[in-house]
Amino acid sequence: MGSLFGNGDVRGIANTELTPDLAFKLGKATGYVLGKTKDKPVFLIGKDTRLSGDMLEDALSAGFMSTGANVIKVGVLPTPAIAYLVKAYGADAGVIVSASHNSFEYNGIKFYNSEGFKMDDAFEDEVETILLRNIHMDSHVSGEGLGKCLEVDDEAEDRYAKYLEGTIDADIKGLKLVVDCANGSAYKVAEKVFTDLGADVVMIGNEPDGLNINAHCGSTHPELIQKQVVENGAFMGFAYDGDADRLIACDEKGNIIDGDKLMCICAHMLKERDELPDNKVISTLMSNVGFHKFMKKEGFEVGITEVGDRYVLDKMLEDGAVFGGEQSGHIIFLNHATTGDGILSSLQLLQAMISSGKTASQASEEIELYPQVLKNARVRIENKFKYDRDEEVNAEVDQICEELGEEGRVLIRPSSTEPLVRVMIEGQDIEDITAKAQKLARLITKRFS
Repeated sequence: MGSLFGNGDVRGIANTELTPDLAFKLGKATGYVLGKTKDKPVFLIGKDTRLSGDMLEDALSAGFMSTGANVIKVGVLPTPAIAYLVKAYGADAGVIVSASHNSFEYNGIKFYNSEGFKMDDAFEDEVETILLRNIHMDSHVSGEGLGKCLEVDDEAEDRYAKYLEGTIDADIKGLKLVVDCANGSAYKVAEKVFTDLGADVVMIGNEPDGLNINAHCGSTHPELIQKQVVENGAFMGFAYDGDADRLIACDEKGNIIDGDKLMCICAHMLKERDELPDNKVISTLMSNVGFHKFMKKEGFEVGITEVGDRYVLDKMLEDGAVFGGEQSGHIIFLNHATTGDGILSSLQLLQAMISSGKTASQASEEIELYPQVLKNARVRIENKFKYDRDEEVNAEVDQICEELGEEGRVLIRPSSTEPLVRVMIEGQDIEDITAKAQKLARLITKRFS
């Protein structure tokens, strides 16, 4: 992929970087590319609660219809709902207008194929080439050849909710749960799912105004659910991001259950239910040392990939795995969904708790995560990938690794978007690893700034 699609989407500040003109051209290019193999393709479109969503949705739709493609608008729904509904409605592609965990001024556009998986690199590359090189598209359509918005039922939210409700076979009637929807796309459907299943739900982050999505709430600010869970005496709390494809949970004591702990708990459940082929779990480079120790002790095989849910999914498909995720809370249950889904992950976590007979804190405390410290080294952009060939840097890394032994690790990664090299160190002593990370980051800055 080139410079238009990032981690599978086109993202930027709405009306400045991601303009209606760009959205129209993107719609026209994707309609043209898909139209080469499908007569009058159908695009299913959803969005989150950002103020700019209507503007970009309409611009995209105009681009699609200008090539003869038809459009189904399903309104405000989570990203994973689009991945599910594109199959349910028999559409040829799905698109979500959302910038996930970013603040309201940003927006993004992400595409899914007819099977609910993210569009492959070849598709994105072709669209990107058309746009960046300003290639003329022989797609002049007029008269009866133009596309239109299709009349569909108003049951998209209900369809998605019923599908989610069917993924859990545990009884959660009467359980008090705190759910923070980040004033984002799950603000209606999450409450519906948990209420339909009989839970006693305390909703927060469910009053979107177009500007408050992810604002001091949701998975990037889980302190809200931590407080509310304790004050309400709740069984658990769940926090989603703006498009509800990730989950950060907390136990009844208000302690955070991040993606690493969530994977440990749910992997154990899947193993017990004989739903985890070869006991294989896929994770990323960022997963904690404590995660790996738990997995090894419990007899799981862990496959490692680059950071990013698209890489997790690719590795799952490559290895035949059905379960994987990230520390950030993107968790993929491939037997149920083709992408991360915060509500689905919540239901699976509840099922794991109920089947184990443990409280969330009891299950969580069995997994000892090590402190992690992340420091940024500012470097010249052309030097971002040179640190691993530097003798002085390598000597310092070797020294740190020797001192940490098996009780820690060093991970150095260049930023994908900024002139930074990120230094992450794990270990048992927070003060020690903080000092080590600061020293190593200063060295990299000195050598490459």
